[in-house]
Amino acid sequence: MKLPILITALLLSSAALANGRTDAAQLRQTVEQFLEVQAAGLPGKVKVTVGAIDSRTALGPCAAPEAFLMPGARAWGKTSVGVRCASPSTWTVYIQANVSVLGSYIAAGVPLAQGQPIQESQLVTLQADLTTLPSSIVTDKAQVVGRSSNISLAAGMPLRLDNLRSKQVVQNGQLVRLVAAGAGFSISSEGKATGNAAEGQVVQVRTAAGQQVSGIAKAGGLVEVAF
Repeated sequence: MKLPILITALLLSSAALANGRTDAAQLRQTVEQFLEVQAAGLPGKVKVTVGAIDSRTALGPCAAPEAFLMPGARAWGKTSVGVRCASPSTWTVYIQANVSVLGSYIAAGVPLAQGQPIQESQLVTLQADLTTLPSSIVTDKAQVVGRSSNISLAAGMPLRLDNLRSKQVVQNGQLVRLVAAGAGFSISSEGKATGNAAEGQVVQVRTAAGQQVSGIAKAGGLVEVAF
């Protein structure tokens, strides 16, 4: 905790005990400090805004107010923070707040057709409050290049991980190398893929002898066949 903030908190706490109550300034300070700690490490510039507190709120004195988040809540966007006191008074109050995170995200620099392999030159980096965007927003171009979108995107639209298809490592009609290994043996031959597959997916391959086999697609045009 920064020294000036700590001194301010101590002064507010002392004043509250002297006055026999906990005032709004102390509550706001407690919530702000708590959210700043919770938001540390988020990917962007964080700004915490604590909502207004009803001036009619009357709470007993508290030596050490404790802030907390409800189960499932987090320091992201609009949220509610609880503040409780155990001594010398016992009370709990909930305060509305907002955590904005100004950061970078990846968007389409040009119109992208559904299923079109995406190149880095087709992407742009923009900035916005990330808490107002979908949680699956893409923040790194490396997450996108070589993959394709399940939907068509207009220029400027953000890319989402849940709308992206995995990069295909085997394509229909491609010559691939079949590799099979077992106890004491290893076999390698060529075949032609009869479908598309991302790495780790099952793909059908027709061998030179006309036999249809299934295997796991790997990078580099390899297909692993298990026996």
